[in-house]
Amino acid sequence: MYVHKGTIYFFNTKNCYIFVGEKNNLLVCPSTLYIIRYMNKLPERIRIKDIARLADVSVGTVDRVLHGRTGVSEASRKRVEEILKQLDYQPNMYASALASNKKYLFVCLLPQHKEGDYWTDVEAGIKRAVETFSDFHITLSISYYDQYEYASFTNSGKEILAREVDGVLVAPTVPEITSQFIEQLQKKEIPYIFIDSNVPSLRPLAFFGQKSEQSGYFAARMAMMLGERPKEIVVFRQINEGRLGSNQQENREKGFRKYMQEHFPDCRIVELNLYAKRPDEDEILLQRFFIEHPQINCGITFNSKVYIVGEYLLKHNKKDFKLMGYDLLSRNVHCLKEGTVDFLIAQQPSVQGYCGVESLCNHLIFKKEVKQCNYMPITLLTVENIDFYLDAHKKQI
Repeated sequence: MYVHKGTIYFFNTKNCYIFVGEKNNLLVCPSTLYIIRYMNKLPERIRIKDIARLADVSVGTVDRVLHGRTGVSEASRKRVEEILKQLDYQPNMYASALASNKKYLFVCLLPQHKEGDYWTDVEAGIKRAVETFSDFHITLSISYYDQYEYASFTNSGKEILAREVDGVLVAPTVPEITSQFIEQLQKKEIPYIFIDSNVPSLRPLAFFGQKSEQSGYFAARMAMMLGERPKEIVVFRQINEGRLGSNQQENREKGFRKYMQEHFPDCRIVELNLYAKRPDEDEILLQRFFIEHPQINCGITFNSKVYIVGEYLLKHNKKDFKLMGYDLLSRNVHCLKEGTVDFLIAQQPSVQGYCGVESLCNHLIFKKEVKQCNYMPITLLTVENIDFYLDAHKKQI
């Protein structure tokens, strides 16, 4: 034993050493009879080989314990775990992951879409995350499904299940169809994350998106302010064979109707269904609606394509109609700036995509705890603040 600058060094026959200060707990060095009291000052960086010496085991044994692998006797495991506990050792998972040769394959299941649609921004966030974590040997592929055809989701899910994947990012369809896919992921113990809409009963590792019903509830309040408490309001919907395109739309409408029932039960809610796969009919349907309902001057849509109505209003120079919708598609923003859309609600799709991939990395690679429910803010945008928001958003992700 010797003392240097206030630190006491003890050596055993294997040159095992520890560092001791004045005020702390009791530490027993397993391969010696030394009982060292008042341990305080440890080196700033505890190495695996330091732990191995203290536990009187090999470096490989410590590595196996740290990573939960087999091939370690119960006695050795207990000795290592006790040393780790006393040292409050936190492994550098970033360094371990960088040094590892393990490769990770993530798959994302998204609705089919065109360039410039809502899901384009989700993909941008996903791709940015893959670039950020590329040093950790991750690759990601994207599969697509027709959001108006349940069989399409099922078939894409089967293709994913046939692959050797490590984690899945999912934009859910209706719960009963989504659950069939998720049950198979659970059997394979593949972690999965939901984006855009949540199905809490399916217990995802994490969810990123808005609280849909609350968003619809808020939207109803804003619409009634916008329309100055109208006696009638129209909900523009996009459907295919009677089906809405997403859970998100359905849940927003539920929240909307809840607010209306609680606060404006006498306000008549009218529906106009536009057909997602027959866009050539939009003009005729909108024209007929406005001819038949000249008294209605306020409307809302819960999907990302409010521009369909906004561009119609712009084309026909109809300036007396109040309209609000969701998402910052370039065509939506154009209508906002031209005055045919009054409010847009943003939900940060690129953040959802980025954080979904980041959470899979945190869980699988860095062994970090992941927050389960992550609601995106309900951000109301107008022509007065849209440019500030867009500028700030570009600097985020």
